[in-house]
Amino acid sequence: MENTKLVISPKTKVLQLIEAYPQLEDLLISRVPAFKKLKNPVLRKTVAKIATLQQAAKIGNIEIGDLINLLRKEVGQDLISIANDNPYSTSKPDWFDEKIIAQEFDVREMLAAGEHPVNQVISDLQQLKAATIYKLVSSFIPAPLIDKATSLQYSHWVVKENDELFNVYFYKA
Repeated sequence: MENTKLVISPKTKVLQLIEAYPQLEDLLISRVPAFKKLKNPVLRKTVAKIATLQQAAKIGNIEIGDLINLLRKEVGQDLISIANDNPYSTSKPDWFDEKIIAQEFDVREMLAAGEHPVNQVISDLQQLKAATIYKLVSSFIPAPLIDKATSLQYSHWVVKENDELFNVYFYKA
């Protein structure tokens, strides 16, 4: 019998998932190690509340369909077909010019301390002069942050340097 307490989809919030299916928390953390910080109550109420499973898959560098079906299978829901498209820009944009990087923020230390950089980054972006670039350095793709900046009309470019180093460039014309 299919479990429909919460239908798991790419738009499901991480907090919704682990509240409805607490047994999935460790499985999610095993697939997206950056989410081990969910054990921290502050991050659980902030990051998990806003991050979707689609964003979690991006952060964990796994295909969204694979993650969703792994979780659905674990709770007895039918498997579904999901397009594995990438919502984040990974091709060098025309607006990129290293000479116009106005500010750089490395969030790795902040994240390691269990702090959330969204408010700081959004504040920095709002103070950024037009036609300049803000460089964000992170140990994973900060999907919720990119989504928030995109909603505020900032363009972005994600550059994966290696499995634990990502540069995200934000630009507003």
